[in-house]
Amino acid sequence: MAYNNNNDDNNSNRILLVDDEIDITTVYTLGLQDNGFQVDAFNDPTQALSDFKNGSYDFVLIDYKMPKMNGSKLYQEIRKIDDKVKICFITAFDVYHGEIKKEFLNSLNTTHQDKEGRLDVECFIQKPIDIDKLVKRIKEELNS
Repeated sequence: MAYNNNNDDNNSNRILLVDDEIDITTVYTLGLQDNGFQVDAFNDPTQALSDFKNGSYDFVLIDYKMPKMNGSKLYQEIRKIDDKVKICFITAFDVYHGEIKKEFLNSLNTTHQDKEGRLDVECFIQKPIDIDKLVKRIKEELNS
């Protein structure tokens, strides 16, 4: 299921949200829209990828563990299309949060490094997160 907010022709603060949990996409979409973001939310990562276009989004928020395609694979496919969009992962696995981050970072090759040789994903958010903290984190990432 996709929730789209295409009421504004201005592409600033456009967010792609991909999470297989409908409750999460609904709550995050409404909260982010209330804070001035335009959100396209998908519960199916393959559908999100098929609709993804270079330059369409300022920020992508991806759940790490999803059926059909995990967040790591979705990230890699999005990077093939748009290597400039900012991407952040969310995960509900608090016990494994550090391990997932390490596993993900180790799975990437050097094509996902910035000019200084650092991996270009350092944004991992642990669920649950309230909307105010999520908005703050997204704004920080967009301004970095």
